[in-house]
Amino acid sequence: MNPDRTTPELHHPIPLNPAPAPLPVVPAGGVPEVTTIILPDGRTVTGYTVPAAQPAPLAAKPPVSRAAVNIALGGVGFAAVCGGLFLLTAFIAALTAFITQLVILAAVIFGGWIAVQALGHRDRGAGTRVNIRKAVIKRNHFHS
Repeated sequence: MNPDRTTPELHHPIPLNPAPAPLPVVPAGGVPEVTTIILPDGRTVTGYTVPAAQPAPLAAKPPVSRAAVNIALGGVGFAAVCGGLFLLTAFIAALTAFITQLVILAAVIFGGWIAVQALGHRDRGAGTRVNIRKAVIKRNHFHS
C-alpha cells in the first residue's frame, strides 16, 4: 500500500488460467512466416501471421424466387387435375342418368304388371262355364 498516496499504484490483473492461444494454420505447402511488430512503447512482439477471416461466400440467389416457382408448379398441377375432375363429373352425371332410366323402366314394368292384376279378370273360376262343343242351341238358348 502507498502511505503518502501521491503516486497511484496500478494493479494489472493476471488471469489464473490463461486461455490457450489458437494454433496457427499451417498451409499445405510449408511453414507460415514469422512476423515481428514493434509496439509504440518499444516492446517487440514476434509471432505467426494469422490470415484474415474470410466471410463464407453467399449462396447464389436464383433468378426466380422459390415461392414463385412453387406457385407456378401448383398452378400447373391444378390445371392437370382439372381435366380429371371434369371427366369425373361427366362420369357421375352419366351414371346418374343411367340409374334414373333404370328406375323409370322398372316403375313402368312393375306398374303395368300391377295394372293387369288390378284390371284383369278377378275370379275366372266363379262364373258359369259353357262348353261350346257340347252345347245345344235351341231357339236362341244355350242348353248344356
